[in-house]
Amino acid sequence: MTRIIITGAKGRMGKALVACAPSHPNLQVVGQIDVGDDLAAVIAGCDAVIDFSAHTATTGVAALCAKHQKALVIGTTGHNDTETFEIRKNVEKIPVVWASNYSTGVNTLFWLTRKAAEILGPDFDLEVLEMHHRLKRDAPSGTAKSLAEILAQVRHLQYNEAARHGRKGIVGERTQTEIGVHSIRGGDVVGDHTVVFANVGERVELTHKASSRDTFANCALRASAWVVKQKPGIYDMQDVLGLK
Repeated sequence: MTRIIITGAKGRMGKALVACAPSHPNLQVVGQIDVGDDLAAVIAGCDAVIDFSAHTATTGVAALCAKHQKALVIGTTGHNDTETFEIRKNVEKIPVVWASNYSTGVNTLFWLTRKAAEILGPDFDLEVLEMHHRLKRDAPSGTAKSLAEILAQVRHLQYNEAARHGRKGIVGERTQTEIGVHSIRGGDVVGDHTVVFANVGERVELTHKASSRDTFANCALRASAWVVKQKPGIYDMQDVLGLK
């Protein structure tokens, strides 16, 4: 039995994790932490922490997990460079699953995106489009950024240099070294992601649409049972699903 603590338990994903946990008989939720609660007071009683709080809180969560030698599943996105550096520094000696998206379908999309980019080659223009609910705070989504980073890796480009976050005005003709990344917000959309490969005379589109947060919650719970058996290091859902 893997004992888990959920941070961000009162958020949308936190509530989904709590609701889905009973369907995983190998897991036991021993703590539900949110704003105002003290993770340090209960962390000793768990085997792993699942963090779906906020990007600003993850650094502190990671530091506590490292101090108490607890495995960690990171589900927050939108970290800046400083936060990312601090998180990585803190988790060097514990096993961590850190993924931008915990859906099995999206991780299949990651795999397909890499293969399609390799097969189609440099003649195809690359664009990433994502849509989320009106309450999402960060843009682009972590998943869209991951997709663009995969495309950049295949093209031997740097994401920060290649990404074009929307276009406005007289921007000139599209270049072969840019990757469009576009964010739409509205309603209650859980998460839609499309990768477009466009050439003269043909276009290939790979799309994933999520209709329930339960798909992310169940895979994050699966990751928590997996990560406690791993050696220290940073893993992602491709590792958990055996796609590498």
